[in-house]
Amino acid sequence: MTHVRNAAMALVALLLLVAGAWTSWNSAQHVLLAKGREHGTLTVTDCTDETCSGRFAPEDPSSNRRTLTIAHSVAAQKGTTIPVVVKPGTDEGVRTGWGGGLHAWLPLGGALLLAAPLVGGGLRLPRTAWSLAGVGGALLLAAFFAL
Repeated sequence: MTHVRNAAMALVALLLLVAGAWTSWNSAQHVLLAKGREHGTLTVTDCTDETCSGRFAPEDPSSNRRTLTIAHSVAAQKGTTIPVVVKPGTDEGVRTGWGGGLHAWLPLGGALLLAAPLVGGGLRLPRTAWSLAGVGGALLLAAFFAL
């Protein structure tokens, strides 16, 4: 019975980590693999609960895109200028630089924190659990201070 419990806890912890990494990768890929994508700056003019939009100033003068939206964050306030990379085929941007990269990996940081009690209590691996919690917490704090 102990092996079944350990396998179940390991499976749930693994599921949390995979889901966090998968969700993070949807935004992080545009920040990490930004070469060849459209770059520029976004001046925020309006924010809703979920998105912010504004005027886009592309680095490439031949671009005809003038407006863009990004996911709402505490750092995106009206009048703020944000360096962005455009997701291909959309009018949605992703913040670039350290702040954008860390912000993109926030779901993974949360998943690490959620998996830590499962690993520590369920699998009885306290050192590994503290390591997961430490890395997840450090990621969340780094994103907070970078934004």
